[in-house]
Amino acid sequence: MSHYSAFSVFKNAISGNRHWSRVWRDPEPKPHYDVVIIGAGGHGLATAYYLAREHGIRNVAVIEKGWLGGGNTGRNTTIVRSNYMMPGNTMFYERSMKLWENLSQDLNYNVMISQRGQYNLCHSPSQMDAARRRGNVLSGNGIEAELFDRSEVKRRLPYLDYTPQARFPIHGAIFQSRAGTARHDAVAWGYARAADQQGVDIIQQCEVTGYIWDKGKIAGVETTRGAIRAGKVGMAVAGHTGHLAGMAGLRLPIETHVLQAYVTEPLKPLVDTVISFGAAHFYVSQSDKGGLVLGGDLDGYNSYAQRGGLPMVEHTLASAKALMPSISRLKLLRHWAGVMDMSMDGSPIIAKTPVDGLYLNGGWCYGGFKATPASGWCFAWTIAKDQPHEDNAEFTLNRFERGYQIDEKGVGPHPNAH
Repeated sequence: MSHYSAFSVFKNAISGNRHWSRVWRDPEPKPHYDVVIIGAGGHGLATAYYLAREHGIRNVAVIEKGWLGGGNTGRNTTIVRSNYMMPGNTMFYERSMKLWENLSQDLNYNVMISQRGQYNLCHSPSQMDAARRRGNVLSGNGIEAELFDRSEVKRRLPYLDYTPQARFPIHGAIFQSRAGTARHDAVAWGYARAADQQGVDIIQQCEVTGYIWDKGKIAGVETTRGAIRAGKVGMAVAGHTGHLAGMAGLRLPIETHVLQAYVTEPLKPLVDTVISFGAAHFYVSQSDKGGLVLGGDLDGYNSYAQRGGLPMVEHTLASAKALMPSISRLKLLRHWAGVMDMSMDGSPIIAKTPVDGLYLNGGWCYGGFKATPASGWCFAWTIAKDQPHEDNAEFTLNRFERGYQIDEKGVGPHPNAH
């Protein structure tokens, strides 16, 4: 903490803040590591951190073709929650929620988690029945869930449209009070600093161009900064998983799609929670700077481009206006898009692959950011012990071969079915 003491802040302030030391090192790649993680987003950095902290494996490199946190970690709507219903997902996301709740203290870095709660709105009696079932499953697993009727939702969220003309009438909502948001950049920076302090090398501007093979086993990676040999190689490259796996001869049940998010001009505090609007696949929260953060559905085509099309802009803004007519005159300030790994059942993969020495973390669909801590924790366990933890035991690659999908109603990569 002395690095950021009051004296240090004062001393650097009067010298123009030109003498701060680097928060994490910028090392040259070594010829060999015990583990190489491809991808310096939240999942890759968290994996490296937990490999070092939980398993004592510190000879680790995280390599990134661009800059740290420049992929999906910085391109999402920052929502965290653990209200998943299907076996396999339920306790995994609850582990993530518990890790989120102590992450700032764990990393000694403020990730700005705000547990403001999340409402999943219901727009028909059948959706209320489905929400009741979900709530019972969550409660049965010790995860809090509350079901509210229309009058209670209207009391808590008076700015939604409850008029007889409402396009999607609100019948009620299921609520998780521990859900909320976290600052995505801070998550990447916090994990990077903590991993660096454990001895992990974070190597940016280092693109993987192929794998090093030794007697049928992957023994490292070829990169734009030279060959790096490793005992084990893990992939955590959301959006580009199929591309990297293809270099190893694997064809995965994953498609890459674009998912956009938007921020409006700032306004006074209005939305003090997270609201999901299932009928139109729309969600909204308000940032600390006042802008409304809006999310919608996938663009309906495959792409690796970090930009989306105007039809989805129109769809999302129409959904916002249908839910909250009072914001119809707000101006859109900016938007961005991330490239999403969409698995065929809407659930992720954290597992060894059929290729010896290669480990896979991908297929996150809409759940990537909220899963960051548990994803890293479980992937580190899987790499260190060569077997899954019970919380990711269902996230195998061969479940698609066996027909044991975990269908969380993410509906995989089919945008028109979401």
